Amino acid sequence: MSIYQTIQDFVELAVNNGAIEAMDSIYLRNQLLHFLGMADWKEPEKHQHEQDALLLMDKLLDEARENKQYDVTTGEFYEAALMDFITPKPSRINQVFWEKYQDRPEDATAYFYDLARQINQVKTRDIAKNLAFTHPTKYGDLEITINLSKPEKDPKAIAAAKMQNHSSYPQCALCLENEGLYGGGNHPARSNHRVIRLSLNDQNWGFQYSPYAYYNEHSIVFNEKHQPMKINRKAFENLLAFLEVFPHYMIGSNADLPIVGGSILTHDHYQAGRHQFPMLKASVRTPIKLLHYPKVKAGILNWPMSVLRLQSRDKAELLEASSEILEKWQRYSDKELDITAVDKEGILHHTITPIASRKGTEYCLDLVLRDNSTSEEYPDGIFHPHQKLHHIKKENIGLIEVMGLAILPPRLKAELKEVEKYLLNEPNEMKEIHRTWAEKLKATESITSQGVHELVEQAVGAVFEEVLQDAGVFKDDAPGQAGFIKFVNFINEDN
Repeated sequence: MSIYQTIQDFVELAVNNGAIEAMDSIYLRNQLLHFLGMADWKEPEKHQHEQDALLLMDKLLDEARENKQYDVTTGEFYEAALMDFITPKPSRINQVFWEKYQDRPEDATAYFYDLARQINQVKTRDIAKNLAFTHPTKYGDLEITINLSKPEKDPKAIAAAKMQNHSSYPQCALCLENEGLYGGGNHPARSNHRVIRLSLNDQNWGFQYSPYAYYNEHSIVFNEKHQPMKINRKAFENLLAFLEVFPHYMIGSNADLPIVGGSILTHDHYQAGRHQFPMLKASVRTPIKLLHYPKVKAGILNWPMSVLRLQSRDKAELLEASSEILEKWQRYSDKELDITAVDKEGILHHTITPIASRKGTEYCLDLVLRDNSTSEEYPDGIFHPHQKLHHIKKENIGLIEVMGLAILPPRLKAELKEVEKYLLNEPNEMKEIHRTWAEKLKATESITSQGVHELVEQAVGAVFEEVLQDAGVFKDDAPGQAGFIKFVNFINEDN
């Protein structure tokens, strides 16, 4: 296919997407010629039409690179700017989204998600590089992902970024002001980035898809204002209000404290999507009664972390119950279980990771109890992955992992291959951090070259199960579950 045919097909995609009108085709062609470093045009014979936007992107980027329009230091920004040519303006996307919403909410999100993938806002190729498998446990199958989707930057690009002036506009990577931003310095490429505007509880919010999605239709819902995250009654109201708009999605929030919180605590936001996480499939282990809330069905979830599941068709009563549980958890301590709500300096250590979903007219709130206290024995966090697990997972346990989907660091792809070689007594460069773990596997397992890969995968899955158990405030044992019931009784007290 000639470069002229590629340009013509790209222009036709822009028309089909609603980025331009048919009358604008010549105009866009000329803009592309300049963008690609070309000065002439030959009408293509039109024997075929390529409709895969990413294949067209590859060919156009090859042409631009040959014409020295960009190099490794600017490639990320140039690519996003190229795809912006076939991306409708925010006003157009919002208009189409809400028109489709009138028929079915699913039609609206399907339109926006398909477009996000086509224009490479959701980076499907990079996401496909992730390694994924499941690990069966008594709580259900955990999902394990070794995250390889974010490409490593070239050293030249890193050096070039250091030389650029860092800007405080936008204030963070979640701000609405990222929409259409060329990027550079400390800001990623966002030329083809688009946001749906919506209102939740009389506040303006944005809805977008995550570029490096960890699960199906992984989306971010963020406040129009750059303000800190806060888990409170208003947060629960927002989660339930989102389900009114998008009943086919789940939505949750990271906790709002360091250690147990997510990576961005400075901007109020939630994560939503269309994925049946392992925790959402988990059953209730111990039904409980919330004496002040008879319309709410409640129970302790069969899960390695400490979760109260609340279900009700009465949204108002569900909100009241969840708000009281948060308030009481924030001041609840149990010294025998190392649970301390407020330390001697008056610092609050308790919060909740909430997850909301809906089935028909019934709402469900899973309230995961979190504690970010530290101790001399556990300086990284008493209810954080303990030291012996850090060779696999040391980072914070955020919303996604709370729900049973592990996001493990990319270093493990190479490191685990060396562990496999070690287990097979082959020459290897296994890192010392894995030695104790690997020796234990070697001593207790029958290892063959055919089965070593799966053996190591399942051993990693077992580590993630321990990670979640470490993060649970009421352990899955007799003292821990007895302590959980004591907390339930505290909820039911009139205080």
